[in-house]
Amino acid sequence: MTTYLLAGGGTAGHVNPLLAVADRLRENDREAEILVLGTAEGLEARLVPARGYELLTIPRLPFPRRPDAAALRFPAAFRRAAGMVRGMIQDRCVDAVVGFGGYISAPAYSAARRAGVPLILHEANARPGLANRLGARYTEYVGVAFEGTPLRHARFVGMPLRREVETLDRAAARAEALAFFGLDADRPTLLVTGGSLGARRLNRTIIESASRIVGAGFQVVHIQGGRSEFTDPGIPHYRLIDYCDRMELALAIADFAVARAGSATVSEFAALGIPAVYVPFPVGNGEQRFNAAGVVGAGGGILLDDAQFLPSWVESTLLPLLGDGARIADMAARSASVGVRDGSDRMVSLIHSAL
Repeated sequence: MTTYLLAGGGTAGHVNPLLAVADRLRENDREAEILVLGTAEGLEARLVPARGYELLTIPRLPFPRRPDAAALRFPAAFRRAAGMVRGMIQDRCVDAVVGFGGYISAPAYSAARRAGVPLILHEANARPGLANRLGARYTEYVGVAFEGTPLRHARFVGMPLRREVETLDRAAARAEALAFFGLDADRPTLLVTGGSLGARRLNRTIIESASRIVGAGFQVVHIQGGRSEFTDPGIPHYRLIDYCDRMELALAIADFAVARAGSATVSEFAALGIPAVYVPFPVGNGEQRFNAAGVVGAGGGILLDDAQFLPSWVESTLLPLLGDGARIADMAARSASVGVRDGSDRMVSLIHSAL
């Protein structure tokens, strides 16, 4: 029996690919024991047990960003956390550690190295995080979601996707999606999503432009996310929802999209051939702009700064595009040309190579 310790957590960008790989490992080997390393506070604390996996926790240990008291305490805290993980590796007879980045992964990488256990990494963003830059020093088995990711030993495997997205037949799911969202079968659909964190300017601009978008012949499924700060204006053919627990149906119905450029969003759109306007999150290290670079370079998407996504841009640029069916079809094909549906299988193959 093979025992895997999968490390990652905090955000959906780390947890979702981790769960996709865990599911594929379990599908391929029912006898395998799959453990997940996380924290008691992160998203993994809810999602991992709900998926049927055992969660092992260590204290949250963010990297210090400035020379203060926390920075002085960090080395000792890191050693303690790595020691805890090494104890888990030995006590549970772990055969491989698979890391998905984030604060929680760095102690696991150090522990795997000291325990002499194979280490395999997956980096979801085109601009790698600090933990995976550290981990890539310890292993040659590094899978990345985007071509050209500047990480030592990087191999392109794509993004491990949820099974319901990976196997989605958009045409076959269309009728169910129309019924689920209460949409008109005769209108094309614009999908708008700001991701789990939301996107205030994106949401506001779409709401202010909703009448014009509908007037141009489209219908809108708008998933606002975040704090759910906007209310539905009650416009026919426009649906504003806070969250969507059947995202595969939203993807099935989307003829075009407007979205942030999180790694999962870009990967899912490309895998399914959905053309999009990507409006990267304007705060942070700028990784979202890099995430969208490949599909935008292929002609399957348009990149727009957050500050430029205004009702005037919708009027001058988006509406004419939505009215150009030939261009949308061409962008869809170009988006699909860089998409990967078998990222989970590719990542599992990399794990098996390490073993």
